[in-house]
Amino acid sequence: MTTAFDPIALGGRRLANRVVMAPMTRSRAYGAGASPTELMATYYAQRAGAGLIVSEGIQPSEVGQGYPGTPGLHTAGQVAAWRQVTDAVHREGGVIFAQLMHTGRIGHPSLLPDGLMPVGPSAVAAKGRVFTHEGPKDFVTPKELSEADIRQTIADFANAARNAVEAGFDGVELHGANGYLIHQFLAPNTNLRSDAWGGETEGRIRFAVEVATAVAESIGGHRVGLRISPGNRYNDMAEDNPAETYEALIERIAGLDLAYLHLMEGPDRDLTPRLRKAWPGTFVLNPFTYPEVTGPEALKLIADGRADMVAYGALFLANPDLPARLAAGGPFNTPDSSTFYGGDHRGYTDYPALPS
Repeated sequence: MTTAFDPIALGGRRLANRVVMAPMTRSRAYGAGASPTELMATYYAQRAGAGLIVSEGIQPSEVGQGYPGTPGLHTAGQVAAWRQVTDAVHREGGVIFAQLMHTGRIGHPSLLPDGLMPVGPSAVAAKGRVFTHEGPKDFVTPKELSEADIRQTIADFANAARNAVEAGFDGVELHGANGYLIHQFLAPNTNLRSDAWGGETEGRIRFAVEVATAVAESIGGHRVGLRISPGNRYNDMAEDNPAETYEALIERIAGLDLAYLHLMEGPDRDLTPRLRKAWPGTFVLNPFTYPEVTGPEALKLIADGRADMVAYGALFLANPDLPARLAAGGPFNTPDSSTFYGGDHRGYTDYPALPS
């Protein structure tokens, strides 16, 4: 029987265990030009016991930033600053992927350089507010991406992936979940386009497919993961038939030989085994445990064969040595709900619009 503490091959590397540190944005990129700091290097190195660390969301371009204090991977200075983080993790024997997160319509002009506006597949504003340096502000109507804009955004993802490898990351995770740009193209309430990037399922999955393809061609599919959250309502999303959309998406990207698919499970847990069966590679599961955070009971998902790896979020904040504590059966520090954004599963109640 396979357990969470057995090694697994991923992206050409042998991971020590099957416990994943889920991506959790901390808004602490206080370095020059939205770059990481020494404090962030310490934070990730403390958690290097994870089989895989997925970093906080990192914007692939200036316009991809939706929250204050989030880091980028689109300048030489940011690449150099990330090297201190990856070096610190590798010294402790860890493996770390950079999560590339373009927030799309989720954001505010005050968070962007002068003249830039949040963008999206269509000019549809999200309901709710976003935190800024001046306090909470209503979301604005985003600028609809033109064909040229879309092509540039895809290129930005590929360039950020190359920068991630240069910065020492072992790979990247594309954030296609939680109401951010890739998810906005997938969902019919945010993608009202009538061209080849919208409409029926094939059009709505196209952006995700082309981003994944471009990034895989840039750094190798074995270094690329994709995170999805079918049916997640966070950030004012609505998907009436997520099974059709995500099964079609999986069919289109299966041939890219990606490192993994990372599912942020929703209340429709019947969809999970369908996606697990459809995906030909490593399947990472962030199980739906709302209103509780994911706990040690999730380890059985690997033993039962429902997942190859299990992702933990909030519990990793309170327990930097979480894999060792899971192996020992505890004890566990209790996460302080004031230190993380809505627990492991946002979108199923009225949480404020904050990072994932």
